[in-house]
Amino acid sequence: MSSLYIKNGKDINNEPLELLLQDGKILEKATHLENITADTELDLQGKSYITAGWIDDHVHCYEKLSLYYDDPDQVGYGTGVTTVIDAGSTGADNIGDFYQITQSKKTNVYAMINISQTGILDQDELGDMKQIRFKPLQQAVNDYPDFIIGLKARISKSVVVENGIKPLLEAKKFQKQLSQRLPLMVHVGSNPPELKEILSVMEKGDILTHCFNGKENGILNSDDKVEEFVFQAIDDGIIFDIGHGTDSFNFHTAYVALKNQIYPQSLSTDIYHKNREHGPVYDMATCVEKMLYLGLNLKQIIPMITTVPATNYKLRKKGQLKVGMDADVTIFDLKTGEKEIIDSDGYAKVAQKLVKPRFSIIAGKAYAIGE
Repeated sequence: MSSLYIKNGKDINNEPLELLLQDGKILEKATHLENITADTELDLQGKSYITAGWIDDHVHCYEKLSLYYDDPDQVGYGTGVTTVIDAGSTGADNIGDFYQITQSKKTNVYAMINISQTGILDQDELGDMKQIRFKPLQQAVNDYPDFIIGLKARISKSVVVENGIKPLLEAKKFQKQLSQRLPLMVHVGSNPPELKEILSVMEKGDILTHCFNGKENGILNSDDKVEEFVFQAIDDGIIFDIGHGTDSFNFHTAYVALKNQIYPQSLSTDIYHKNREHGPVYDMATCVEKMLYLGLNLKQIIPMITTVPATNYKLRKKGQLKVGMDADVTIFDLKTGEKEIIDSDGYAKVAQKLVKPRFSIIAGKAYAIGE
């Protein structure tokens, strides 16, 4: 038996919160726990927030690639993120190797499989339709059913080249043919194909990542208004995900969207080593600070990195602080100060609400951040 008692913490409503974790699960939860004996005790002295472990549902962390890659632990537990979902770095040809590498990581790692067999070996992995094949995809999903939890299709000009919407149509066909029902995340960017056409193919439960990019093929028209088809997509149940990345988050786009009551359902980083080391992403905490800057509060933001991605990707034992759930917990402080935050187009703002992760707890084991 291994147990951890977290005491004198608070939830996002600023109410007292304590947890007892044992053998990788949440054993007890209350405002105050009595007569607790545990192997380890963590006293937060009333200063720190306790949430379910943060989930980043769009990272690139297959270390053997040459374009977008990182170490899962560099973007995971060392930053307050307890679970990462790689967004299509690998396809049927190399996802098995990726799986083997992840088994030695402290961070929980899952993957969306790229609809191209090769994954992102090159920027234009969907430029050759011959690499989009169903049988190898189904076999990979059969081989790694607990690791592969979604599909990924990057549908922008530099990726699909001259194929337009065809790869997305294949992705939707595969999604319906697969013996396992998997969510589909769709990357959008430069055109063609046009965003309107992409959204017309997507369905309820599909995830549009890079939703607040500042590109011409984005959610705003030339009059700086939200396109009508965007409201329809939301009504249809398409999930909007931030997917910050190097090129895909714009403060102005986000501001106009929020003003029009268009809220992202999930907050992801699209992080890899370059935008982690040199920005503008850096880490999940910085992305949370950007949401706070835009006027959202913790009660709105924390579900975007806990319950929502857990629900979208059917991680049924993660994303909530409930008895019996996995003992994945993030502990952080919210402080007042000043920090420059920059969007993907180089526009700088000054954040005054600063997020400082203190501990990542994975399967009941606590890792101090920055130590």
